[in-house]
Amino acid sequence: MLNKSSTKRGLTTGSKSPIIKLYQTKGLIWVDQVKTGKLIRQLRTQMGITQKELADRICVSDKAVSKWECGNGCPDIASLSALSEVFGTDIGVLLSGGIDKKETEKGNMKKLKFYVCSTCGNIITATSDADITCCGRRLEALEAKKAAESEKLSVQDIGGELFISSDHPMTKEHYITFVAYVSDASATVFKQYPEWGLQITMPLYRWGKLVWYCTEHGLFYQDL
Repeated sequence: MLNKSSTKRGLTTGSKSPIIKLYQTKGLIWVDQVKTGKLIRQLRTQMGITQKELADRICVSDKAVSKWECGNGCPDIASLSALSEVFGTDIGVLLSGGIDKKETEKGNMKKLKFYVCSTCGNIITATSDADITCCGRRLEALEAKKAAESEKLSVQDIGGELFISSDHPMTKEHYITFVAYVSDASATVFKQYPEWGLQITMPLYRWGKLVWYCTEHGLFYQDL
């Protein structure tokens, strides 16, 4: 993690170089400001906000945001920290200029919470803490557990699509009520019903996670 008190920025070969270097007490980090700028633009557009709206959130000018996105400059440490909060990622991702599979749970939807009403089966999601009630009862956000190998859903590539299935019981008393695909920028919920076989076909994604709810054992997830 970069430390503002021990970090400063310098250009490697001149003010127009796309590569900058960040000095730390423990060494040097080389950053491609063009890559970082493209990532900032990608994350901003995924959130559906303008340069001005992003600038207002992190207390800089929209010209600064435009400059970063064009690869003509790089945010300072304070701005990087603010950007990481807005985008729901960390500074290292912004500096690397890319999101890899390990960032699945650090994207914009990382705070997605699931609520299930035990009375009517209603499924509710929220990206932050919320006061949720259904059927006259206050619902608590479910805590997702990482599925063990024996608990995972079966995921097969069937030519550009994912086929998801399971031999999990699907009786009226014990069944999976929903399966959700969650990425850093979106979530899709597939409702399931008792006495149906669990079979879902969905587009092939590079990364994300599956989240599902069992009426007896609670909420689970597995990485794709």
